[in-house]
Amino acid sequence: MATVTLIGTRLASEGTEFVYQGESSACEGCPYRDQCLNLTAGRRYEVVAVRENANTLECAVHDTGVKAVEVEPVPVRANVADASAFAGSKASLEGPCPHTDCPSHEYCEPLGLDFDDEYRVEEILGEPPHEYCMLDRDLTLVEFAPPDDA
Repeated sequence: MATVTLIGTRLASEGTEFVYQGESSACEGCPYRDQCLNLTAGRRYEVVAVRENANTLECAVHDTGVKAVEVEPVPVRANVADASAFAGSKASLEGPCPHTDCPSHEYCEPLGLDFDDEYRVEEILGEPPHEYCMLDRDLTLVEFAPPDDA
């Protein structure tokens, strides 16, 4: 189900994905804060609709202002241990990886997920994009369902 929120005009287009970072110190005293600060910090969202005829409102965080949009939490692709890769099961990330040039790095450290949490595997996607893991991990690429608190 979509949530109406305000985001920067540069992000306000259908299909844009972002990780909500939470409240900024510049939000203090803003009359629109209840409409902006209604998402879960650290979660990944996608803009599914831009509200028609929405005014651009001034914002101390976004230099070009904010607009009303509808967003939904999105599934996140990630690498998990082969032993945890079953659709419908819970799995967690294997841990940080210092190899930022690896083609799988974005899946080993996906934005919007925490290493300490478990997530429900929605779909098995198969082999990760790397040829071999430099940390000698046996990994499978999966898609996690959006967290329930998103």
